[in-house]
Amino acid sequence: MRPVKKNIKKKLGKYKFVYLLAVPGFIYLIINNYMPMVGLILAFKNYNFAQGIFKSPWCGLSNFTYLFSSKWAKIMFRNTIGYNLVFIIFGTAFAIFVAILLGEVKNARAKKIYQTFILIPYLVSMVLVGYLVFAFLSNANGFINKGILEKLGKEGISWYTKPEYWPFILTIVNLWKGFGFQSIVFYATIIGFDKTYYEAAVVDGASVWKQITRITLPLLRPTVIILTIMSLGRMFNSDFGLFYQVPMNTGTLYTATTTIDTFVYRAMMEDHDVGRSLAAGFLQSVLGFAVVLITNMIVRKVEPDSALF
Repeated sequence: MRPVKKNIKKKLGKYKFVYLLAVPGFIYLIINNYMPMVGLILAFKNYNFAQGIFKSPWCGLSNFTYLFSSKWAKIMFRNTIGYNLVFIIFGTAFAIFVAILLGEVKNARAKKIYQTFILIPYLVSMVLVGYLVFAFLSNANGFINKGILEKLGKEGISWYTKPEYWPFILTIVNLWKGFGFQSIVFYATIIGFDKTYYEAAVVDGASVWKQITRITLPLLRPTVIILTIMSLGRMFNSDFGLFYQVPMNTGTLYTATTTIDTFVYRAMMEDHDVGRSLAAGFLQSVLGFAVVLITNMIVRKVEPDSALF
C-alpha cells in the first residue's frame, strides 16, 4: 500500500497545477449536474410552493400515470422518437457525404474556407434561426410565398397553420444547422486514416468510388457506431429551440411540434405543474440510459471493438 500512496503523492505533486485548473470544472459539474438531482424527488410528490420540496406530500407514481394518460402522451412520444430517428439517419448520412467531399478537396485554402462556412450554421442561435425560417415562411412577406409561389401564379401557403408541412421543415432546418459539426468530426477521422491504403488502391487501379466504399466507409464505421450510440442516448430528448423557437410556439402546430421537452416546458411555465414536468424529465433520463445500455450491448456482441464500453 505504501508504494501506491507514494505514487499518488508523486503524481499529485507533479500535476498539481493541472488538477488546480480542473477544479472550476468539477465545481461547475457538481453544482450544475449533481446538486439539482435532489429535486428528482418532486417527480413523486404533489408539489406545494408553500410547503417546499421536502414537506410537500408524496403522491407515488400519479405524476407518471398522468403523463401517460394525457392526450399529448402519444403525440409527444411519437414526435420525440420519430424526429430523432430521422435526424440520426439523415444527419449521419449527410454529414458523412460532406466529410468525404471535404476529403476530396485538394486545395488547402479552399478546404479551410469550406470548413468554416459549413460550421457557421451550428454556431447560430436557434432564436435567430427561428426568425430566418419566419423570413422564408411568413404568410404576408415570406420569400417562398412572395418570391416564388406568387411569381408562379400560385396561391401562398399559410405555413404556420399547416402542421403537415412541419416534419419536413424541421428536418431540413435540423440538417442545415447540425451537419457542419458532424462533418468536421467525421472529416477529422478521415484525415487520420493510413494513406498507404489509398496509395495501394490507386496502384491497383481502384476508382475514387471504390476507394470510398472499400476503404473510407469501412474505416469510418467505428466512429459512426460510437456517435450513433451517443445520439441514441438522447433519443427521448429534443432540441428545445428547434421545436419551440422555430415554429414560434404556434398552437396550431402542436401536433407536429410537441415533444417531451416542449411538453415539460409548458407544464412548468404555463400550468405551473412542477411534479408532472419533473416526472417527464426523469422518464427521459431513464429511457435514454436504457437505450444506450441496450444499444451498446448489441454492438458489443456484434462488433466488440466498436462498443462504447
